[in-house]
Amino acid sequence: MLFLIAYIASVVLINFAFSAAPHLDIIWSAWGGLVLILRDMVQTRFGHGAIVAMIAALLLSYFTSEPAIATAFAISECIDWLVFSITKRPLHDRLWISSALSIPLDTFIFFGLIGALTPGVILTALGSKFAGVTCVWLAMVWRMRKAALSG
Repeated sequence: MLFLIAYIASVVLINFAFSAAPHLDIIWSAWGGLVLILRDMVQTRFGHGAIVAMIAALLLSYFTSEPAIATAFAISECIDWLVFSITKRPLHDRLWISSALSIPLDTFIFFGLIGALTPGVILTALGSKFAGVTCVWLAMVWRMRKAALSG
């Protein structure tokens, strides 16, 4: 339940932040990686029910941010959700595979649609998203190996 609440709140807050302070786009783009990881965690816990959380977060975003930002986020979230859904590997692999395929698409679509596609934003967004998913992936692999050694 914590991931669900954190996911919805993060989507709404990051979309509001992009609307309220677009000049801080590099900061907000660094935060974007967390949202993708939280959505993957929600999807892992609730399966296709994660769509309900996505819709709730995006509807709230339409009322609290610019419609273009909410629309761009909806498109990028759907891409991420689809890639995560069709990959049938173990969770730690799915996180990395879906991220490797969807992060570049997500970054270019989102920042292109909101008119913030600059080299600094691209590098920050890609770097933070890949760093975040790599940290989660390493933690999951470490836990699996630790469990295998003790079991």
